[in-house]
Amino acid sequence: MPVLTRDEAQTRARLLDVHRYGIDLDLTRGDEHFGSTTVIRFTAREAGTTFVEVRPAALHRATLDGHALDVATLDDNRLPLTLTPGDHELRVEADMRYSHTGEGMHRFTDPADGETYLYTQCFLDDVQRVFAAFDQPDLKAVFDATVTAPPQWTVLGNAIATRVGAPADGRWQLATTAPLSTYFVAFAAGPWHTLRTEHAGLPFALHCRRSLAPHLDADAEELFDITRRCYDRYHQIFDEPYPFDSYDQAFVPEFNAGAMENPGLVTFRDEFVFRSAVTDTERQTRGMVIAHEMAHMWFGDLVTLQWWDDIWLNESFAEYMGYQVLSEVTRFTGTWTDFAVARKSWGYDADQRPSTHPVAPAADAVRDTASALLNFDGISYAKGASALRQLVAWLGEKDFLAGINDHFARHRFGNATLADFIDSLARATGRDVHAWADNWLRTSGVDTLTPRVTEDGADDEPGTTGWHLDLHHDGTRPHHLAIGLYDHAPDDPRALVRRDRVEADLPAGGGTRTLTFTGPRPALLLVNDGDLTYAKVRLDAGSWDTALRTLSGLPDPVARAVVWNAARDMVRDGELAPAAYLDAARAHIPHETDIAIAQAVLGFARTQIADRYLPATARPTALTTLTDLAHDLLRRTDGTGQPDAQGLRLIAVRTLIDSATTPGVLQDWLTAGTVPGGPALDPELRWRTLARLAVLGAATPDAIDAELARDPSATGQEGAARCHAALPDATAKATAWQAMYPGEGKTGPELSNYLFTATAQGFWQPEQLDLVRPYRERYFPAAVTVAARRGPALAIAAGVHGFPHPLVEAETLHLGEACLRDTDPTPALRRKLADQLDDLRRALKIRENLQADS
Repeated sequence: MPVLTRDEAQTRARLLDVHRYGIDLDLTRGDEHFGSTTVIRFTAREAGTTFVEVRPAALHRATLDGHALDVATLDDNRLPLTLTPGDHELRVEADMRYSHTGEGMHRFTDPADGETYLYTQCFLDDVQRVFAAFDQPDLKAVFDATVTAPPQWTVLGNAIATRVGAPADGRWQLATTAPLSTYFVAFAAGPWHTLRTEHAGLPFALHCRRSLAPHLDADAEELFDITRRCYDRYHQIFDEPYPFDSYDQAFVPEFNAGAMENPGLVTFRDEFVFRSAVTDTERQTRGMVIAHEMAHMWFGDLVTLQWWDDIWLNESFAEYMGYQVLSEVTRFTGTWTDFAVARKSWGYDADQRPSTHPVAPAADAVRDTASALLNFDGISYAKGASALRQLVAWLGEKDFLAGINDHFARHRFGNATLADFIDSLARATGRDVHAWADNWLRTSGVDTLTPRVTEDGADDEPGTTGWHLDLHHDGTRPHHLAIGLYDHAPDDPRALVRRDRVEADLPAGGGTRTLTFTGPRPALLLVNDGDLTYAKVRLDAGSWDTALRTLSGLPDPVARAVVWNAARDMVRDGELAPAAYLDAARAHIPHETDIAIAQAVLGFARTQIADRYLPATARPTALTTLTDLAHDLLRRTDGTGQPDAQGLRLIAVRTLIDSATTPGVLQDWLTAGTVPGGPALDPELRWRTLARLAVLGAATPDAIDAELARDPSATGQEGAARCHAALPDATAKATAWQAMYPGEGKTGPELSNYLFTATAQGFWQPEQLDLVRPYRERYFPAAVTVAARRGPALAIAAGVHGFPHPLVEAETLHLGEACLRDTDPTPALRRKLADQLDDLRRALKIRENLQADS
């Protein structure tokens, strides 16, 4: 499919002024296609030629101002138009395909009850899979829509939907929208379970599949409460009121992203309707996503990027606001700890790969929509939000919000650029925000801050007071940060107390800044205390020694997160042995009280250190360390009813399951349906346990099928696919491979995006290297083929979950490099493969260093 280039978009925007869309969808034409009729009213500013995008199964007719167009001129997804100056009406009638990849109009039949649900994901350039459109963000228009659906269904959209005509007709009329970019248009249809309320005169609603109704009902008050609180807070800090006529939140199946900020109809992946026990941090994450998507109603929906080089204007802002506002107005006050220890590493990792890019890349670096899709990554989200947090720390919240409100007022219902945003900030402050933006938003890579501490008279006058901090700044950005000085608690040598917190400014350009202090040096000196800036930090030797002994005794969880991040970075950079990280986790995680920290540290230890950084011979010892640690955490939380303790207990059980090397205990738990002392094995824990038993060769296909009969839900189908693919059996591997990468003669339905991901997750296992190694050479051409045939969503799934992660071997790297060099992967797959290969080089280097040191 031809992708839209920036030059083409600019040319079309100069030619056209688009006023109104009329959309009519018929969702009653069977399981494969739906009817789509579009009427677009627009003005041509001068005579010229252009095109409208549409990707039909069949293009029946098209007229321009009542005159028939030759439908045979449709070139892939482009229908050419020759225009005279003045007003025009374009009408396009087509049959469109339903999707099973989460793109366009996705169709899903719930295996739990046989009910069918549809929803759209029109993001970036997928609206043309649903209706004909001038598909670029700066051609905003108002939208009218009618939908025909089975009469028992409910239809949702960007504006209030009303049933019209006889109920048996299944006709729905949606109210006219405010001006929207095409990629925000959204529909959802099906026998939804719906909960409604009203707040501040606005209708709010929650929707999910009927089979999930009890679980949504259980959490409805929490979801509505977060929504109300965030809505009220945004109205306190933004001058512009909420700009749309309703606020629906629909939890939809097989959704590729976390959520999508469709105005008036936010869609979320329905894993956020929790069927099984979750930690409070996971509830907090759901709350953050609610706050994030609501922030988009202003930054993204009310004011929209002009072209995709400014995607950070949407995502970084919503990411920052999501964490900040949730922490201000709900019980989830630990959001920035979670951001520091879990989310931020996504940005750090992305920013150290060859594929890194500035938060705000140059326009010529985002030449087309395919290039734009690649930038929805840890840089546009986590690094961008970190940059905004640093901006607020440097600028002050008052001036920051004044600049934002100026931006909204100047560009409401329009489009804007980075330059527009920075100009609005500049009007609100006397600081040089243009220089700040150049340093922070137009550069790539991670700065590193390394302290060196010297004491007065250290060589010949022990006991003298006074010390110096030489803070070396390897990088280019200015930083406003805090330095924490911590001493041992007088009544507990395992605890630390903060003596002082010193703010410091490091100028742009790098170098070393020396700070002088009186009194004895602290036991631990922590650069970037509070995590206000975005940089890798190191600890001086004395502080690292203190951290190894007392890390769990740091009083502030954000400070603990900064230390754990430093340790993580040191492992990845080859400065700390993976086993030393495991030892620190073994010593301190059993005493950790913050769920987000325990979850992130154990996740990194289990998936990266045990599976990738340590050689296969050291893996059993690492898994034993993790199981011992988890047992200690279970013992500490035994009999404790507090929510945090229950969350820590759940993390410990998950770790025990994932790290088990023998099946006995897991089989006992599965048979009993509970862990001694709790928790009970709910569906998530049962499937997790069965998956591990499958990896260990202690589950049979019949046992997996029996579990699926017990849990015939969509999640159960995914669990069964994962378990079957994980069996250490040649036939099971061949069957899973054929399902993911069918041959040319394959007929019938292919795996959906979720079932492909589940199968890929089960396939590659470190315990089965000899069994899966023959598939390595087949993987790269197979991934190239499936990405070209099935599109970006499956390309990403194949490049991330389908990659042979356990094969940390030079041959994997050689084959991957040859694939990038000698074949032509789609842009989405090329980016994912390039990133996976860079991570593989890092893992190989760490193993090399370990071998050299042994």
